[in-house]
Amino acid sequence: QVQLAESGGGSVQAGGSLTLSCSLSGFTVDRTCIGWFRQGPGKQREGVAATFIVSPGVYTSIYSDSVKGRFTASHDKYTNAANLQMRSLQPEDTAEYSCAAMLKGGMATCTYLSRDFAYWGQGTQVTVSS
Repeated sequence: QVQLAESGGGSVQAGGSLTLSCSLSGFTVDRTCIGWFRQGPGKQREGVAATFIVSPGVYTSIYSDSVKGRFTASHDKYTNAANLQMRSLQPEDTAEYSCAAMLKGGMATCTYLSRDFAYWGQGTQVTVSS
């Protein structure tokens, strides 16, 4: 059974950092895509990052303009978790963050704009105060 679960959310002041973790189980990560999404209050869900995992710990990530240069998405082969390191957080980053997995397709389809993510975690709240 494919399962994803986010953790690491919390409250920070503007300029601070948080690292989210998405545990992965029930599938082989080789050639899979992990997406990161967020939904702020009264807003639509938006994709912020996508990581194509070639094999455990070997990956490439892309980012939306809103988080590029501040967020880093990775895969840790030792914990089998996808991580999202967030730096220079701003109030507009306040949202519920979710990870998702796409088990079909290749690198070309692994984008944060894809609507083909089939498996989702339950989300974790990130609140940034000014």
